[in-house]
Amino acid sequence: MHRRWLFLAAAAVLVVVSLTLVLLPDHKDDGRHAEATPVAGTPAKSPSAVATARATGSPTPSPRATRAPAKPSATPTPTKASPRATASSEKPVATTGSQKVSGAAPLAGRIRPGVTYRGTATFYDADGGGACLFDPSGDVMTGAMNSTDYESAKACGAYVLVRADNGASITVRITNECPGACAPGQIDLSAEAFAKLAVPSRGQIPITWTLASPSSVGPLSIRYKTGSSRYWCGIQVIGHRNPVARLEVRSGSGWRQLARTDYNYFISEDGSGCGGAIRITDIFGERLTVDGIAVRPDVVQPTHVQFAQH
Repeated sequence: MHRRWLFLAAAAVLVVVSLTLVLLPDHKDDGRHAEATPVAGTPAKSPSAVATARATGSPTPSPRATRAPAKPSATPTPTKASPRATASSEKPVATTGSQKVSGAAPLAGRIRPGVTYRGTATFYDADGGGACLFDPSGDVMTGAMNSTDYESAKACGAYVLVRADNGASITVRITNECPGACAPGQIDLSAEAFAKLAVPSRGQIPITWTLASPSSVGPLSIRYKTGSSRYWCGIQVIGHRNPVARLEVRSGSGWRQLARTDYNYFISEDGSGCGGAIRITDIFGERLTVDGIAVRPDVVQPTHVQFAQH
């Protein structure tokens, strides 16, 4: 019995000592539960920051946000508004004005600059008039374009350089349409123009032709069609160096584009813009603004502007 009590007392002492060692403040664990460390280059997030973020609903800062901010770049120079962006607010000039839109030919139809077309040339007795409703004139270096390339008057007033197979060439202005019998690529020249390329007895010759932009061209003119008034009007452009792509009239605070007829007049059915500023654009995108052209039916009114040569 005495030995049993000694054993129990020794065991109790051992338990008390073990508890004392566990509760000592400078106790160190064995390293099996080492504290986690942040990955190199990634800042550690403190528990308080994470808790605050979750409580407020704001995102926890990411590693990218803690990097040094990039140096600010040089202050950009403000750019000027492009002509296209300010077109609706610009005012028509007192006499005339020019504005370049593009150096290419974004508004060209079938007849495009730099393209060589193949066809044939025939001839007829021409006086400079025809489907384009230009007045007959002493300049008979003209031609009638086949209906396909005439393209509902888009070819009217265009200058084309025609070359024959013998090397001869002549520049003519398109004033007429050659319907029906003329195939695509064909130009029915004035008799005088055909004679510059071949003897008339040949009747028909193979040709190539390209769009031209001649240097010896004076200012263009404007004409209102017979019957025009402030209630309805037709407007024609005469003597333009490059083919005309569109015509607009001043309407309210902006510009209104008029539809083109196959007889080469731009029509305002309700009279909107008749007698006001006119804006003419060629196939290269150059815009000429003309003011001071009164509604005077069937009167050719000259301006002081012309499209640039290309």
